[in-house]
Amino acid sequence: MTLDILMPFYGRVDQFRSAVESVRAQTSADWRLVIVDDVYPDTSAGEWALGLDDPRISYLRNERNLGVSGNFNRCVSLIENDFAVIMGCDDVMRPGYVARIEQLRSRFPDADLLQPGVSVIDQNGDPALPLADRVKTVLRPRGPRPRVLGGEELAASLLRGNWCYFPSLCWRSSRLREFGFREDRRVVQDLTLIMQIVLSGGSLVLDDEVVFDYRRHAASVSSQGGVDGSKFAEEREVFYEAADRCDALGWHRAARVARRHVPSRLNALSELPAALRSGDSDGRRALLRHVLGGR
Repeated sequence: MTLDILMPFYGRVDQFRSAVESVRAQTSADWRLVIVDDVYPDTSAGEWALGLDDPRISYLRNERNLGVSGNFNRCVSLIENDFAVIMGCDDVMRPGYVARIEQLRSRFPDADLLQPGVSVIDQNGDPALPLADRVKTVLRPRGPRPRVLGGEELAASLLRGNWCYFPSLCWRSSRLREFGFREDRRVVQDLTLIMQIVLSGGSLVLDDEVVFDYRRHAASVSSQGGVDGSKFAEEREVFYEAADRCDALGWHRAARVARRHVPSRLNALSELPAALRSGDSDGRRALLRHVLGGR
């Protein structure tokens, strides 16, 4: 039942150390941690990790910078066990994370994805609930939990709005190897991969027990690409590709949800004032295109 925890590193050293220590503080010892440094200029993080002298922890430094998705795929190549987590180097596992994942895996052995309960913290580690996460709460499926979701129900729900927290997800390793991360996408590669799994018959377990703290801050990749419209261009590709796949499966309701992508368009609308203030005419046009539903 050993859980592989892969941690791609490129960021603040203090937050990285907190992330690693949160793994070491797990109540279940059945885990291995592999840190993959994507040639971050400050080498003190690696020196600190090597100094821990913990046989459960491995530290690797890439020969060259692979970028976000490239380093994710490097992490996938290092997985040894049946399930894995690709944890953010600025996030925090609560002590019961691994133990809860073990419980969910035992109860739902056929699931390909496990989404445990998540809280949100800011750059200082304080509880936070910005608009993006309030929207996720609204979009998340209702009903008793833990529960298994799959098929058109899950596809339509995720295409309406991605309520998953990628760094907290536990993945079936064979599914990660089967699809991998698309390296032409920088921000929504997680939704792309999740949808590939769902569209190929995979299922997800949604749980309420909070065992993970997701750090939301301006420097995170998920917070970038809004004002210039690049994030929404990626999202639009995901939605229309998924819509075509859903139609081919006969999931026409999910396809309609994907083509409308209303919450994503509203999100782009919320970015317009900042684009106007910045004087970025290209960004303004890209955002307007997305708001108006242009393909």
